[in-house]
Amino acid sequence: MAGESATKPSEETSISTAVPPAATAEVVESEEDVLLSNVKHNLSLLDKAVSLLEPRFTTRALRSLPALRKKLGPKGHAEHLAQVLRSTAILPHDSALQKSLLDFLGNPAVPEPPATTMDVDEKPAPTAAAATLVAIADKTDKVSSATAKKDKLPEGPLGALPEGEVYLSLLVLLWLLDQKKYSEGKDLATSLIEKISNLNRRTMDQLASKVYFYWVRLHELAGDDTAALRTPLLAAQRTAALRRDDDLQATLLPLLLRNYLQHHLYDQAHHLVAKTTYPVGTAGNAQLARWFYYVGRIRAIQLNYTEAHTNLQQAIRRAPDAKIAPGFLQTAHKLSIIVELLMGEIPERRTFRHPVLKNALFPYLEIVQAVRIGDLTKFNTALSTHQATFASDQNATLILRLRHNVIKTALKTISLAYSRIPLRDVSAKLHLDSEEDAEYIVAKAIRDGVIDAVVDHEKGYMQSKEQGDVYSTNEPQVAFDTRIKFLLELHNQSVKAMRYPLNAHSKELASAGEARERERELAKEIEDADDDGDIDGAGDMEGF
Repeated sequence: MAGESATKPSEETSISTAVPPAATAEVVESEEDVLLSNVKHNLSLLDKAVSLLEPRFTTRALRSLPALRKKLGPKGHAEHLAQVLRSTAILPHDSALQKSLLDFLGNPAVPEPPATTMDVDEKPAPTAAAATLVAIADKTDKVSSATAKKDKLPEGPLGALPEGEVYLSLLVLLWLLDQKKYSEGKDLATSLIEKISNLNRRTMDQLASKVYFYWVRLHELAGDDTAALRTPLLAAQRTAALRRDDDLQATLLPLLLRNYLQHHLYDQAHHLVAKTTYPVGTAGNAQLARWFYYVGRIRAIQLNYTEAHTNLQQAIRRAPDAKIAPGFLQTAHKLSIIVELLMGEIPERRTFRHPVLKNALFPYLEIVQAVRIGDLTKFNTALSTHQATFASDQNATLILRLRHNVIKTALKTISLAYSRIPLRDVSAKLHLDSEEDAEYIVAKAIRDGVIDAVVDHEKGYMQSKEQGDVYSTNEPQVAFDTRIKFLLELHNQSVKAMRYPLNAHSKELASAGEARERERELAKEIEDADDDGDIDGAGDMEGF
């Protein structure tokens, strides 16, 4: 009895210490299975896109890239992605592409299968939830049996198509980008661009846009001179325009504008915007946000503040959620605030209270407060205190233009407070150097319509005119007209951006293949018919 009691604790200890490794192996295996199933699903979508010539399947495959990027593996480890590439269902065994991609991943060792600690003889009884799932699966199998032949996965490895190879290479490229291996990422991206150019397949257009974007991004993060990228980007843009490749143009045009603005080539950027047509109707929200932001910055530098403000508002509206892209929202709001101030407007207070924008916009809040009250001393203090921040944001030149707005606001306040005031007092309140400077500034403000006053040069004073009723002028009408135009434009863009269920008009068709077959039959009937009298309007075409 004493011997039995002595052996029991040791057995319990061995069992308890064996459970955690098994649990850990189970978690790792499940993560690999999830990644493998997602990659298989996306590769099957790419196969459908090629066979049916439907780019929407490629869009669905690429739409899951951000979520799939988080599952590529922990930092510094590529075992999950390497196991996916080694799977015979993805790539042929020992293929050239598989070896190349594994070399980029560091060729991690094949993990050993987890050791089992105990055998289970009997299967546990199914729970009520499991029984329900089995019943639903049986019904689903019966319903999908009619279309199983047409929707089955292609035979052989799923990544055998060129589109599948580019997609798998794109996953490796994202892993290299996340691991900050910029040199290897640039080599892989350059080889992908050459491969896509040589293949020249229209089904690769969306994949090419992703490759070009990350190719430029890798060069930027590596600290390279991006001026050398301008020539290949312009060549790719010309080719995309000739082929009417909207997906690639939607990516290349913002990249070119970014390149021009980084090197302060504003005239070239303006000519590019003027001589190209951006595919607003087909581009995604992320690309549209970038395009509108860059155009807004160009217009702000060109003193076209109204158009700049319109483009920046579009960029903010189309930007991703604040939790997804906080940096872009902060940058766009900074420029938008400056443009509003240059237009003579004061930004709303709630903009500076946003949790994501509060800390980033604090230097700009001090500038807004100085412009609002017309305090030139406070403006100069805020400018000198946050000079480094404004320079890093590339907004220092635009903020220097606000000095005239501060003076205009102060003059407007003085004209409302005093019916007559000596110019030397105006010079003292504005902290100007001399009375002559105050006279010139007041005269210019009167000419620009900022204040309604008269300057007496001989007696040296400024006399304000009596303010009439603003509602007797056209200002309320202009304000309402501006608001109505904005709301109508917002409504039109919202209607254009609405998404509708795919194939909602042809629910009777089981798949896109049947839709194409019916289209061919109807086309043949039209050719065989003697006249067009059999087709009554557009009713027979609704199935398309």
